[in-house]
Amino acid sequence: MMSVVGSQPFIKPMQTSPSVSPGIQRRHTLPASEVRPLNTQDAISVFEIEREAFISVSGECPLHLDEVRHFLTLCPEFSIGWFEEGRLVAFIIGSLWDQDRLTSDALTLHKPRGSTVHIHVLAVHRTFRQQGKGPILMWRYLQYLRCLPNVRRAALMCEDFLIPFYRKSGFKVLGRCAITVANLTFTEMWYPISGHAYMRRNSEAIRFPQHPLTLPLTKTDEQVDV
Repeated sequence: MMSVVGSQPFIKPMQTSPSVSPGIQRRHTLPASEVRPLNTQDAISVFEIEREAFISVSGECPLHLDEVRHFLTLCPEFSIGWFEEGRLVAFIIGSLWDQDRLTSDALTLHKPRGSTVHIHVLAVHRTFRQQGKGPILMWRYLQYLRCLPNVRRAALMCEDFLIPFYRKSGFKVLGRCAITVANLTFTEMWYPISGHAYMRRNSEAIRFPQHPLTLPLTKTDEQVDV
């Protein structure tokens, strides 16, 4: 599958630390499960998951390592990762685009004035597949995009066998994509971004802070099937 910078995805308000001894606090430095923005330090882990997921299927990676670093430097606010005890297990990388349809320039460029989020890649570590993580992460990502005032839609390109997967997330077929990679052809799909982010009961609010924070996954999220 082939700027609004003030908000960060899936964040929670600051909380007062419980009054426990420092020794106990040090044993719980990593949350069991969290979604947070990616940064350039995550680039190698991202690429390793992507390479394993795509090379065996299509022989091509949507993004090479230097391109991963490129987007995580230019527009990290459009990329998120799912971490289990500090280990990256799934991710999405996106950037802004300023045209109605994707072209070859969309593979490498970030257009800060664009209103379309181009989703370059969604991938899940092989150990964590068939657990519903891909659809959950996509759902959370799309809800986050609804919080960004200038984003109007999301777009992606995929091979035909992935169309049913993205349709389940609400994407619609736009037509054949003008982009080809080697001998591969793609279908372009889109998702309308409108309204406000869905605020679940008993979940922590999505806000627009000055400092990036993270929001641990809830049990409700983990129970969703592929």
